[in-house]
Amino acid sequence: MHSAKPQLSPEDLSRVIEMAWEDRTPFDAIEKSFGLSESQVIALMRKSLKRTSFKIWRERVSGRATKHQALRSKLVTRAYCPTQYKQK
Repeated sequence: MHSAKPQLSPEDLSRVIEMAWEDRTPFDAIEKSFGLSESQVIALMRKSLKRTSFKIWRERVSGRATKHQALRSKLVTRAYCPTQYKQK
């Protein structure tokens, strides 16, 4: 059983949702950064997204090797694209 979900600031919540949508960001990275397990991220996405958006997201990440560290190729050494982070 997982511990209670940590309280997230609006900025952190936005970042978790962004990371969850990213193909190359594994759930392990979200857990390491924000303390949310895969099941907690799924629950957060269900609560935060519109029903159709959640359905699209679940279909997109279900079974996707890049979202699960154990399924990833050992050749993938980073969790994000170098151009992913926006510069202000």
